[in-house]
Order: sequence, then C-alpha cells, then structure tokens
Amino acid sequence: MSPPPILRGISWASAMPEMNNQVLLASRPEGRPVVENFRVQAAPMPVVAEGEFLLENRYVSLDAGFRNWMNADSGDDVLPAMGLNAPVMGLTLGKVVETRNPQYPLGEWLMARTSWEEYSLGDGSGFVSRLPEPRDCPLAHYLGVLGDTGLSAYFGLLDIGRPQPGETVLVSAAAGAVGNVVGQLARIKGARAVGIAGSAEKCARLVSELGYSAAVNYRSADVAGEIAAACPDGVDVYFDNVGGPLLEAVLNQISVGARIVLCGAITAYNATEPLPGPSNLFQLTARQALMQGFMTHLQEHRYAEARAELTGWLRSGELINVEYRRHGIGEVGRAFCDLFAGNNFGKTLVQLGDGDE
Repeated sequence: MSPPPILRGISWASAMPEMNNQVLLASRPEGRPVVENFRVQAAPMPVVAEGEFLLENRYVSLDAGFRNWMNADSGDDVLPAMGLNAPVMGLTLGKVVETRNPQYPLGEWLMARTSWEEYSLGDGSGFVSRLPEPRDCPLAHYLGVLGDTGLSAYFGLLDIGRPQPGETVLVSAAAGAVGNVVGQLARIKGARAVGIAGSAEKCARLVSELGYSAAVNYRSADVAGEIAAACPDGVDVYFDNVGGPLLEAVLNQISVGARIVLCGAITAYNATEPLPGPSNLFQLTARQALMQGFMTHLQEHRYAEARAELTGWLRSGELINVEYRRHGIGEVGRAFCDLFAGNNFGKTLVQLGDGDE
C-alpha cells in the first residue's frame, strides 16, 4: 500500500521556505539568562514522514518555568534537560500546514510543546492541545488568558485556593502571565486581591488596570511589614509563583484554614546553588493550612470547561487579556530574558509572521 499523500494548502505551498529559523541554546545560563545564551540559526525544513504533521508557528510563548530545564542534568519525570546547541524547548501556537496524520488535519490550530522555531514537526506525542472551533477570541489569547498561563490561574486558584467572598488572596509575581489572571479571578469571585510585584509602576497598574485592592513592591526594605499592612486580617489564599524567602514571609501572615497554591518557583530557576527551604513550615500546622502544588497540563480534559468560563468573563469585561509582545524569531531570546529582568507586564509572547487569521 502506498503511503498517504502529503496534504498541503495550495496557496501556502507556493511560498514554502527552504530553511527553518530556530533559536538554539548557545550556552547554559549562569543565574539569570542573558541574550548571549541564545542564537538564531537556519536549519533545513523538516520532511514530513508518515504519521507526522508540520506546524507553522504563529506565536511563541515565553514561560519562566522552562528556565529550569536549561541547566545541565536538570531532566526529570516532567521534561528532559535541554541540549546545548539544540532548539530551545517551549510552547508554541501554530497551524497544521502539511500532514500525513489523519488525526491532525490541514488547517487545524494547535498549542503544542515544541521548540522556539518557525516550523515544528509533530506526531501527536507529547503535549498537543487543539484550539476550539470556531474560536471566540484572537489567536494570541490561547497562549495567554485562554492558554497555559490563564488555565494555570484558573485551576490553581479555583480548585486549590477556593477563594470565598470577602477573603484576602495574595499573589506573588502578580504582574506576570499567571499572576495577573489570578488577581482578576479573585476579584470576580468576590475576594480582595493583593498583588506582589517588582516596581512601583507595576503595583500601580495592578490596582488601576486589573482591579487589585492593593499591591506591595517586593523590593521594599520591609516587604514583610508591607504585606502585613496590605493584609490586616491575614492571608486566606496565597498563590505562589516565586517561592524562596517571600514564601517564608507570607507564611507568617496566613490565616487559620489558609490555602497556599504552589504554581511556580522563579527564585529557584536562576539559583546557582540549592536554596534553603522556609524555616517556618510549622505555621501550616499551627494555622491548619493547606499547601498544594499542581500541573496544569494534567487537566487538559477540562480545558474546554475552563475556557468557556474564562471567555464568558472576557465578553462581560470582568476579565482582560494583558500582553507583552515582541515580533520576529530574532526577538524570542530577548523576550525570555525580559521575564527575568522584570520588563514584562502580563503574558510574554513573540509573534511570528502575520499572527492571527
């Protein structure tokens, strides 16, 4: 039996490039990543074999968590360590432009864990999530408020944090891709949202643009005192994107029955040696509190449910999508470094080509 034919969009086929621009891990970051850790290189376009499909990536998602797997010997049961001089691993949003896999038809839009590159080859293994059809929102929303980061906010806050009207929800990295959504969802649920961010400007925007009740600059000389002042009745829910000393400071402020949601650990991603754990974990016992982590991709079977509710809040204006966007494959490494330099507000992504269709 002859293999199934390659299915290709006729209008697109005439513009098929010969080379695929990729961002490689040129060197391993020592502490905070810098642009010199990455370089762009052209590689031959991949050949689509039986059972495979080709994505034309329109957006690259920049997510701080991937910094963890840039270290040597950092592979674990979640992801392997990234190889030197190999394409950097990350999330992309793309369109199927060639296929020899009937499960992924021509023209389908996918969010997938691939690499920082203009075109990605896939076979359906690993993390691949279909976008809904018809789409209710711009494509980029499916990497932001309707993508992995917005879904992390949704599942982490609502499943574990379970905010109640009148409670105080404290959010670290509140100006980031996950944190900005967490605070908005807390407000929608009737809770009082307090954010922690890295500059006075970001703190002001959290309050004026996203509806946070208060915000604390973690660069303050007395961040513990400022958290206590912003949360006079204690912290009922802490959504932790940072870990480290900040977690220790917050544990001293938690209320009885508090829920601590462990989503990220930005402090640890750039550490060059092991960090000490919080010295006050007995606070969890004394306050009868819960601390729990989670992995968003394990909830893929609930993505439609979550997106439907998030889309409803977007339509009503209760929720907004906040982006920090750059353009072109050459800007991907710089955009990733911006995450750790504090230059972003909202979801960081890079648009490749024309973006939405």
